[in-house]
Amino acid sequence: MSFSLAFVAGVTPTKWTRIWTTRRPDVPLTVFRTETAEQIAVLHDGRADLSLVRLPIDETNLSVINLYNEIPVVVASKDHATLQSETVLLADLAGEHLLQNPDEVPEWRDLADEVRDGTRRALPLTLGLDETMEQVAAGVGIIIVPHGVARLYGRKDVVSRPVTGVADTQIALAWITRETTDDIEEFIGIVRGRGVASSRTDTGAAAAGAASAEASADADEAPARSDGRPPKPPRKPKKTDKAKAAAKAIRVAAAKAKPAVRKKVENSPGRTRPTKNPNKGKSRGR
Repeated sequence: MSFSLAFVAGVTPTKWTRIWTTRRPDVPLTVFRTETAEQIAVLHDGRADLSLVRLPIDETNLSVINLYNEIPVVVASKDHATLQSETVLLADLAGEHLLQNPDEVPEWRDLADEVRDGTRRALPLTLGLDETMEQVAAGVGIIIVPHGVARLYGRKDVVSRPVTGVADTQIALAWITRETTDDIEEFIGIVRGRGVASSRTDTGAAAAGAASAEASADADEAPARSDGRPPKPPRKPKKTDKAKAAAKAIRVAAAKAKPAVRKKVENSPGRTRPTKNPNKGKSRGR
């Protein structure tokens, strides 16, 4: 049995996959990276059970959970004059040449000089962001991308800065709704930060309670010994490591669920605080 997770370029799922490996060693997890054009195709063709995607996407037949936002950054050659400050205003990039389809950054498109006056040059033929970064480093133009993408394709001869005036992008977890499984629910619990006991159904706790009750009943019904001594308690079945972990998780969950009660200090019913005898210590001669 296997379970697969795809993630779009720029996303780092290591924290979640590490928890999965620890929590579910019985289900191997296959993780692979996709490009934006393939981020939901891998769900529809069965290559992945879950996909960490960059919105927007076509959500038809999909369930989607938003996870976090990414800030936009502008990437330019290292000696670019505009990127010497910590943050760049979008208006300061109006005269730049964007090495992307302008529709990918509509905020820049709506104020760009080369779009407005029709002088925009055709984009160079590149195969991907690695080649685009080569053009950026050479000073041919700039790109505006999510911070995760800039970090993934970063180079020593380019610099990136947060750019104001461009909307954040969103990272989300997506899967095919009709194919929701217990494993998918488990992974959803992991990305949402739920613990072991709360990330699954309560059937395990109910089963544990039933087993405990059954063991108690067996102890009560144990036959008396011929020598009159009390009956031996029934031998407990040896627990596997997984059963021990499940039992511990149930105890921890129960302890957390129990409301804290503030102790109230008061005298016991029917008792009074002892008082001093005013005549104690005086002579009895009076």
